[in-house]
Amino acid sequence: MSLRPPDLLAARLRSDEGINLLESEMLAEKASSLGLHGRLVEQALAALRAFEGDPEERLRLVKKAAREVWAFFVQRELRGLRDQKEVIRFHDIPPEVPARLGAMEK
Repeated sequence: MSLRPPDLLAARLRSDEGINLLESEMLAEKASSLGLHGRLVEQALAALRAFEGDPEERLRLVKKAAREVWAFFVQRELRGLRDQKEVIRFHDIPPEVPARLGAMEK
């Protein structure tokens, strides 16, 4: 004789309907990561806008902002958000930052 769970319990274990606990946790982590990268973009852009001085130091800030924007765009694309134009407009990203996206130095 074999034991099998009652149909009601089996339906809960299958979890074909709705969002299960693991999916819910993964969605929360994805949202948290996206929020973190958005804040890093805001901080990098604020530092760039506030800077006045040495052109070489400004270039360093532009490169940092480009890295943060690139990471943010990657996080957005992983979630299926592919259009970056609205993000550039919303954050008022200066044209010199997107121009450096993906640029790698040795």
